Amino acid sequence: MGKIVVSEFVSLDGVMEDPGGAEGTKHGGWTFPFGSPEQEQFKAEELVKADALLLGRRTYQGFAAAWPSMEGTGAYGEKMNSMPKYVVSTTLADSNVTWNATLLKGDLAQELARIKQEVGQDILIFGSGQLVHSMVAQSLIDEYRLMVFPVILGSGKRVFPEADEKTTLTLVESKPFASGVMVLTYRPAKS
Repeated sequence: MGKIVVSEFVSLDGVMEDPGGAEGTKHGGWTFPFGSPEQEQFKAEELVKADALLLGRRTYQGFAAAWPSMEGTGAYGEKMNSMPKYVVSTTLADSNVTWNATLLKGDLAQELARIKQEVGQDILIFGSGQLVHSMVAQSLIDEYRLMVFPVILGSGKRVFPEADEKTTLTLVESKPFASGVMVLTYRPAKS
């Protein structure tokens, strides 16, 4: 059975917005000064261990426009392009979904329970801030894999939405990189 894994680039103050600079925001591209072969290897291994991607509309559209035509991405690009993707959107139609993707319709919790039964490995969520917020609110995430960068941005969209209730997580792994980046892996704490 698969698990839903949120895998995000995050600043020390919790900002996830525009790490690669493609969105043209104030702090866009904030991860670039910290790139390293260690991080690339980690992300490659993470993708190899996954069976599918789960994406919100905007992230899906950005990825689908870029990845199929990227050259020189090797095994990582091949895996990104060939693996199944599930897209959560209320505005896209089936005819707008390509790149080995399926549009999820109906109750998200039920759809995800079905997909988790069909796959054996991780279902990764990259980016997709609005989707992540919705899933956090519904307790639909099995694991948070946060690649924390040693930078404070001060503004931008954050991984975790404001909420009235606290959520407790359990740290299951930490992995430091020489660049100062740290991968922190958390799972929801058992009651």
